[in-house]
Amino acid sequence: MSDPHTASGAPGARDVLAACEVAVVRADNPGPFTLTGTNTWVVGRGPCWVIDPGPALAGHLDAVVAEVGRRGGAGGLVLTHGHHDHAEGVPALAGRVDAPIVAVGDGGRVGPLVAVATPGHTPDHLAYVRGDVVFTGDSVLGEGSAFLAPDPGALRGYLAALERLRALEPALLCPGHGPVVTDPDAHLAGYLAHRHAREGALVAALERGLRGIDELLDAAWAEVPAVLRPVAAITMAAHLDKLEEDGRLPPGVERPRWPPPGGPG
Repeated sequence: MSDPHTASGAPGARDVLAACEVAVVRADNPGPFTLTGTNTWVVGRGPCWVIDPGPALAGHLDAVVAEVGRRGGAGGLVLTHGHHDHAEGVPALAGRVDAPIVAVGDGGRVGPLVAVATPGHTPDHLAYVRGDVVFTGDSVLGEGSAFLAPDPGALRGYLAALERLRALEPALLCPGHGPVVTDPDAHLAGYLAHRHAREGALVAALERGLRGIDELLDAAWAEVPAVLRPVAAITMAAHLDKLEEDGRLPPGVERPRWPPPGGPG
């Protein structure tokens, strides 16, 4: 179990997390897609609320149960989205802490948390706000950029969600993976600039006559390591969708297949 001091990395962050009674339990599932592991956030006390119970790893669930016990029990469990690294442990944890799984929509309140729609990574992705802290799930990571799933209006909705989060002027972002973000405005501005830069590089490649998936990736996602290239291709598909929506996509562009054979994984 990681305590807020370890997770925050800065005295100011520790103060904000302490004031909001926030702790993190990081799952032991590190990897190229999960970074240092999935962050399960435990918020408040008497009762507390659990954001993203994480994978169904025995040690991880034991640590979450222990943290919930120290906080006087759980009022409920909520999810930012349904990917298995965030949601697989939900049934077991709900039974062990005797708390409901609560579903809300944009603007809904659950305990001390207010839900904010942040589509892009998934169409139904939510962030949760408590005071000066925003729990961003996979819409904003502590390090690197987020994977986007193609869906009508996905990239446009994602850019609007980033602007919406920025307008909240939070003191901290608590992501689904990676460290706490202690300069949210700069981080969110960087996320927006990154997406616009990707679009610019993609448009330039298309203007040079490139049409194939691999050559477009080579031109606009050149620095992405091989293990992340399939994910980059799917994110590129969301960018191509936006160009098509804007009437800026030339004919004959090869499109990454989504969902992939066997489903999105």
